[in-house]
Amino acid sequence: MKTLLIYTQYNYWANELLLSVIEKEMTDKMLDKEIISSFPSLRKTVYHLWDAEFIWLKRLTGESLNNWPSKNFNGTFFEAKEKILLIDKLFIEFVEKLNVEKLSELFTYKNVEGKIFSNPMWESVHHCMNHSTYHRGQIVTMLRQLGITKIPSTDFITFCRK
Repeated sequence: MKTLLIYTQYNYWANELLLSVIEKEMTDKMLDKEIISSFPSLRKTVYHLWDAEFIWLKRLTGESLNNWPSKNFNGTFFEAKEKILLIDKLFIEFVEKLNVEKLSELFTYKNVEGKIFSNPMWESVHHCMNHSTYHRGQIVTMLRQLGITKIPSTDFITFCRK
């Protein structure tokens, strides 16, 4: 459980670092510039990370959603950043409240297509944090393609050294 808690704390730290760079360095035009990747722009990649974290936290707390929070979002990037970091804090609080037995229990949820799955809670939390790490790597590559060269390390070991 301690490892999972540290991983959620790392996720918050890494997201905050990258999102702050994006907020400082990017214009809306740069955020929406088409770049070949899993998602067609930096903004859409960041918003996918937000959507996935939000939906997984909702699933873990007993609510299966079939809609993404960014779908109808029309706010600023700063507002999106604050929403993402709030979800990250809620993930930390969620894991802090659970013991090993609860994290090992199966929970059942529906994916966005309505299919039913069951997994231990710890697997789903770990999956979500790992998923965010994957997309942060894409975000770094996209930032470089947009001309940003001063990008802080978001490696887990860097987090551990702080």
